[in-house]
Amino acid sequence: MRRSGSRFVRGRIRGRVLAVVLALLGIQLGSLVAPAYACGCGAMVPDGNRHVTVNREMSAVRWDGRQEQIVMSLTVSGDAHKAAWIMPVPHRATVKLGDSVLFEQLGEATAPEYRTRHYFWPDNGDWPFADDNTSGDAAPRAGGTAPSVGVVGRERLGPFDVARLTATDSDALGKWLADNGFELPDRLSQALRPYVDQGWEYVAVRLAPEDTGTPLGGTLDPLHLTFASDELIYPMRLSRLAATPQSLGLYVLAAHRMEPASAIGGDRPVVSYAGRVSTASGPLSELAADGTDFLTALDQEFPEPSTISGDHVLRRTATDTTYRQVIYSDRLLTVGGIPAWLLTVTAVVLAAAVALVRGVRARRRRPVLPPPPVQAPPPIG
Repeated sequence: MRRSGSRFVRGRIRGRVLAVVLALLGIQLGSLVAPAYACGCGAMVPDGNRHVTVNREMSAVRWDGRQEQIVMSLTVSGDAHKAAWIMPVPHRATVKLGDSVLFEQLGEATAPEYRTRHYFWPDNGDWPFADDNTSGDAAPRAGGTAPSVGVVGRERLGPFDVARLTATDSDALGKWLADNGFELPDRLSQALRPYVDQGWEYVAVRLAPEDTGTPLGGTLDPLHLTFASDELIYPMRLSRLAATPQSLGLYVLAAHRMEPASAIGGDRPVVSYAGRVSTASGPLSELAADGTDFLTALDQEFPEPSTISGDHVLRRTATDTTYRQVIYSDRLLTVGGIPAWLLTVTAVVLAAAVALVRGVRARRRRPVLPPPPVQAPPPIG
């Protein structure tokens, strides 16, 4: 009886362990096929149980005080063959294909400056402190009666099927999108409600690659949106649905240096570049024309997307202070390939040795004077 009881206990333990393992495996598999509902600006939704990941997102925003333009480029990967992207906008937008050269020009304009700094005394990695596995160079330091949904327009732009919509009811918006091939989850429909309440419109984009048998992947052609706006706003609210940390990289072109009014639940925004740009040609020259040539490059991390509290509203800074990141490469100061400190120490030692030798020789050559004569004491009395 005791043996059979122990076997029964061991069997229950094995069963529990197996159940835990299967549960963990189910969670892991579920995380692999869970769709990504959000990227930095807007929402990305794949088809069915497929998944799509936005590996990189670049956005350039131009604002002249009355009109805003957003140029976006997404790099995606996953096993989804189609996906939908929803972008809320405060006013009616026009959409066209952007020019990918823009981001090449922005990268060149905001590239950090590389400088070399020299230090005198040897550091780790320099002789005589270097070992066999280190090199001689130090590392860098460094409206009430309106219809619930209205179709403003629908068009094909390259690989994109673009629909421009108005909506006064988030449920109706979700239904219309589902009827037209944009299948959205319920929680995304709820997340759109604040935009519906504010009377915003939407740009709905269905990624429609020519080769329907190939999963989505690579860098997509940029989209260029233009709409009226009396303030510089960058939609971020939908990013709170993301299940993984989000990263925002934003190029802002305006008349002055701009900054976010708040962190909206993320880390403090970091400025990687600020200054006026001048280009003779290309898409950057078009965005920087007519007084919007001050470029501010911002980077921000959102470790917990669920804490995102709203959209980014950007404002003018108190001064147009310029900034460019400088990356220093520290190198040991050398003269003719020889460390300057070694030449200096050697020169000091030689100078001291020469002075010592001269002193010794001078002492040897100095004549020895005879002692002065002893004078007899004067007579007493």
